[in-house]
Amino acid sequence: MSLTVAIVGRPNVGKSTLFNRLVGKRLALVDDRPGVTRDRREGDGQLGHLEFRVIDTAGLEEAKAESLEGRMRAQTEAAIGEADVLLFMIDARAGVTPTDRAFADLARRSGRHTILVANKSEGRASEAGTLEAYSLGLGEPVPVSAEHGEGMGDLFRALNECFPDDPGDEAEEEAEEEGGVRPIRVAVLGRPNAGKSTLINALLGEERLLVGPEAGITRDSIAVDVERAGVKLKVFDTAGMRKRARVEDKLEKLSVADGLRAAKFAEVVVVLMDATHPFEEQDLRIADLVVREGRALVVALSKSDLVKEGGFATRMREEADHWLPQAKGMPVVLVSGLTGAGLERLVHAIQSAHEVWNRRVATNPLNRWLSETVDTHPPPAVSGRRIKLRYITQPKSRPPSFVLFCSRADALPESYLRYLTNGLRTAFNLPGVPIRLTLREKDNPYAEKD
Repeated sequence: MSLTVAIVGRPNVGKSTLFNRLVGKRLALVDDRPGVTRDRREGDGQLGHLEFRVIDTAGLEEAKAESLEGRMRAQTEAAIGEADVLLFMIDARAGVTPTDRAFADLARRSGRHTILVANKSEGRASEAGTLEAYSLGLGEPVPVSAEHGEGMGDLFRALNECFPDDPGDEAEEEAEEEGGVRPIRVAVLGRPNAGKSTLINALLGEERLLVGPEAGITRDSIAVDVERAGVKLKVFDTAGMRKRARVEDKLEKLSVADGLRAAKFAEVVVVLMDATHPFEEQDLRIADLVVREGRALVVALSKSDLVKEGGFATRMREEADHWLPQAKGMPVVLVSGLTGAGLERLVHAIQSAHEVWNRRVATNPLNRWLSETVDTHPPPAVSGRRIKLRYITQPKSRPPSFVLFCSRADALPESYLRYLTNGLRTAFNLPGVPIRLTLREKDNPYAEKD
């Protein structure tokens, strides 16, 4: 097993900036204000030849357990419990604060190997704070600047002492044990307070993500590994998406952008709607965005324990096809993160949508279908001239994409294109996924040549 490294400290000392540098990507949201990070975020870190799992945590604060800050602290304490090594970070320019001292005691009591990191150490203004850090009793501080990449060599040497003699062999053994089965990448999108984090916690069977009655708790897109009913998933929890006109705060804009990025890199997107108010305008906007991005779509109706069952599921199935014809036949699943109802059905729906998204159709059946379709309902003549549909093929999947060779591609009506798309969906069992249909004209050998 490779080492797990947790970055801990009070708010606004630069934990997320160091996390982004270690993973080599801007995964965690960063802003000047304190308390941006709330959930713990995990990534694959690398420093020199060292490879490890790194956890970004919420800033440690003294607060009551039932408050939002108290629940954030509980998440950080859970990360400390998982970690092999703690990077305890302070702000060298601000010096050691009473909060730093309180949480240095927490780090010591955890029994984890702790490396004291004095961040923001660029320039002379940080020298006094770095020297003061010795008073925490956590050994020699490692001065770094996470923003500018200074001091990474010193941090490498401090981390290197924590590794076994040959970490590479262990990583290879671990990869062999996992069997190489790649999980399905799933993003969960929805309006604020739809129950996204609660649903993912229910799938995991633990309180991994921060939840509560307050809307907008989730900010970063947090990835967690789930295995349920024999299906491996990598699930991304995202921030709630409100109407663009209502989003004014810079941090909320960053959170929404992070969620959109998660959707672009997902294979299946679960659009989570509140069963008590389903198919609101914003729900439909989010679902349409998913289809335009070319992802497989699953509609999940959360808080289903609050609605009466009698015919509700059937009605929601009809509503989904009515409001989202561009992904007709998508799975619609009633779930409850509170009671755990519908979770197995949701996982099977995700697996089914992923299979359809990857489906390929052979060329011979496609052209037989095209011939029968044109015989039954030929394309309309435009300006007195017929449009000839000659040949169709599927060059790629993910999502299923088809190329139709024809004459006068620019004259084929949009309504007939929809007719062909719906025919492909029905004939080859492609429910709930976007279908790309591109028109191509063959060169006219009798056209005038220069």
